[in-house]
Amino acid sequence: MYFSPTYWLYMAPGMLLVMFTSWYVKSAYKKWSKVPARSRISGHEAAQRLITRAGLYGVQIEAVRGKMTDHYDPRSKTLRLSQGVAQGASVASLAIAAHELGHAMQDSEDYLPLKMRAAMVPMVNIGSYLGWILIMAGLFFNFINIAWLGVAFFAGGALFALMTLPVEFDASARAKKLLAETGIIQTEEEQRGVNKVLNAAALTYVAALVTAVLQLLYYASLLSGRRR
Repeated sequence: MYFSPTYWLYMAPGMLLVMFTSWYVKSAYKKWSKVPARSRISGHEAAQRLITRAGLYGVQIEAVRGKMTDHYDPRSKTLRLSQGVAQGASVASLAIAAHELGHAMQDSEDYLPLKMRAAMVPMVNIGSYLGWILIMAGLFFNFINIAWLGVAFFAGGALFALMTLPVEFDASARAKKLLAETGIIQTEEEQRGVNKVLNAAALTYVAALVTAVLQLLYYASLLSGRRR
């Protein structure tokens, strides 16, 4: 199935988009990680300042290994920053730290899209495995209804990718506003850099949604052909 020309016809656009966005994110991060911010504060210092500004006194900051592994953990109320972001005083470091702080703000406000996405995680984790099994079993034993049930599980993954967009876009919008209001970002060039870094990161979630939808469409077309 995965070597079918039809499969690649469906998936090639999504794969190319994923490859492009991966290159674009790395390129934007590499460029703006070399541009120091006039405020001369590190990503860790910026995050601490923004935590105080937003009144998120229960949020902790921890170091995490790797590059571009920064994330906010709502379960432990912890903002985890990679070494490059935490210690760097670049435009890219400040943009990423502020973006993750945006997620902490969403969590403190019970931001509905964030809650809905979190509630979907168990279903998506199960569906990503069970959906493929049901589709394969349904096709092998010619139980098309079982295969369609697998497609429904895959649809949950596409819905999760869709729900991720407002969460990420809102976190980036909060980050841009906070950095400007607090004076951490001071010039138009720095603001342009923040926009470039965060917009590049947002494209990765768009690419994930496109890929999920294309895969869903492929399975749907495959089963429709079997039914006919």
